[in-house]
Amino acid sequence: MTIRPAEERDTSSVARLVLLAIGDIGCQLTGATDERDVLRRLEKFIGAEGNRFSRSCILVKEEDGRPVGMILCYLGSEAERLYEPVLLHLRRKSGNATVTIDKEADEDEYYIDALAVDPSSQGRGYAKQLIAAAESRARELGCDKIALNVDLTNEDARALYAKLGFLADKEISIHRKPFWHMVKSLA
Repeated sequence: MTIRPAEERDTSSVARLVLLAIGDIGCQLTGATDERDVLRRLEKFIGAEGNRFSRSCILVKEEDGRPVGMILCYLGSEAERLYEPVLLHLRRKSGNATVTIDKEADEDEYYIDALAVDPSSQGRGYAKQLIAAAESRARELGCDKIALNVDLTNEDARALYAKLGFLADKEISIHRKPFWHMVKSLA
């Protein structure tokens, strides 16, 4: 059992984990209307460099040779650049040049975009391990702050993040739903 950077062979498993983490936001970020098409589009994004779902932004928790968890992170200062390929896809697919994506990350943070552990592997501390790995990566990149967003209605997740040292600093809206933006100092 190890945490490592995502590899090409992980693409399908990671796409499922990303969808588990983002739920219906997956439809909005891919322009797809059913799960199969969302997964296909996520796999394409994961396999391509330079977007918010790129393999280089993902760490996986491996168990028995297969990914059972993943954490998707990037520098907040890179968010706009990483969102651009997703925006271009959505604009082409919809024919609407005014499509936008909500700002989720602040410039001065290492941002956890998505975190998921397969339901069959939950309760083993894997989410905490993945967050710790993201914190290490943030420090390596010179960041002194890590952040994430959690749905206002997901009290269990908010409590877990608070236990790990994250504090809610503001409320934001992502796809017209309220979220807590939670921050942890790494200094």
